[in-house]
Amino acid sequence: MSVQKLNAFSLTMIVIGLVIGMGIFRTASDAAKAAINPEVFFTAWVLGGLVALCGALTYAEIGSRYPVTGGYYKVFSYAYHPSIAFALNCVIIISNAASLAGVALIGSDYLASVVAPGGMTDVGKSLIAITAILLFYGVNLMGLKMSSTTQNVLMLIKISLLLLIISSIFLLAPSIQTVHETVAPVKPMDFLQSIGLALVAICFTYGGYQQTINFGEEVDNARKTVPRGIVTGILIVITLYLLTNYAYYKIIGFDQLKEARGIASIIGEKLFGPLGKTIFSLLLFTAVLAYVNVLLLSNPRVMYAMADDQILPQIFKKKYGAHEVLTVSLTAFTVLTIIILFYANTFDRILGFVMFLDSIGMVSSAAALFYLRRKTQHLNGTGIYQMKWFPVPTLFFIAAYLFVSGSIVLNTPMMALIGTLVFVVFLILFFIVQKSRKVS
Repeated sequence: MSVQKLNAFSLTMIVIGLVIGMGIFRTASDAAKAAINPEVFFTAWVLGGLVALCGALTYAEIGSRYPVTGGYYKVFSYAYHPSIAFALNCVIIISNAASLAGVALIGSDYLASVVAPGGMTDVGKSLIAITAILLFYGVNLMGLKMSSTTQNVLMLIKISLLLLIISSIFLLAPSIQTVHETVAPVKPMDFLQSIGLALVAICFTYGGYQQTINFGEEVDNARKTVPRGIVTGILIVITLYLLTNYAYYKIIGFDQLKEARGIASIIGEKLFGPLGKTIFSLLLFTAVLAYVNVLLLSNPRVMYAMADDQILPQIFKKKYGAHEVLTVSLTAFTVLTIIILFYANTFDRILGFVMFLDSIGMVSSAAALFYLRRKTQHLNGTGIYQMKWFPVPTLFFIAAYLFVSGSIVLNTPMMALIGTLVFVVFLILFFIVQKSRKVS
């Protein structure tokens, strides 16, 4: 029986799927609100793209040097201490589940506007979100090949939607009114503060590609395919994001963008009238499905790696059926997401919490490359991916996420405090579990 493997195209689609969730259809408004002027807005998006590219190069080499299933956990465990790996990955799994729950709720808002124009209760929206999660839970139970194929189709739909938004620049060109905005001089400290606030939302929008190293052993010719898939995917995302934000700016206007909700639907209505708004709302819900699917595809593999290191019970690494599905891990993550969904608050409130936890994970895992390079020198020259100009891209990536986490501490200290407490609780839990095992 042959084991299913991901090829370069499928991995690239997974990268794009991990990055392009609902963020680009929402965070442009948050970034515009944080930006002092359009120049700061676009500078932050370009800077965010550069950070993502440096991160992609860093994770490409990590994935090439250490291609194992559940790589994001394995990197922490190998480079640091198992307790750090356990704590970081537990909070990352929680933040991913929270992100998935929040995004599913945002998507249910779009679908609710179509199926119930007069309004729908929060319970009804929650049921839509749960239905979407359970639907793709079933898809993932059918195996990696089925979920990967589904992801490819959903991603092509999502990219088509972004391309349609970008094309609105040309389709609506005659009706676009040029607004001459007076840009007041900006003080250097105000500029840095504005950039930092905007990057919280922007880095959230660009994030996700690092989870592709979770698929290490399930990728065909991993040492070459992993870096190719990550770098190609993130370059496509950067291009789409910059063009999409330019379309938002030209069609909606910078000041209006700050308060806009349902940005893509607004453009859909401008393009095709009320019918266009309905079509775009349905397509946006499809975008949610792709995000739901890819997180259900990725996170169980982190649980697999933790069980492989005997941090979680061994049942989490057991594969079932002809397609070798991680049924227990998949089910556990799905249940966690549904539980969080009932307690999930607005996207704005969970953003700082998720980004603070992600910043800790990003900085820690990227810094692990220095350790990996030293321990895997014997792989140099064997065909693995080696980053050019190392360590400049990695250091730039680390500095950027330290800057983002610092912005969160200064502007939403409670979210940073909660994130830190969650990490400390899991760190303590690790040693309690280890001590109880020794006693028994």
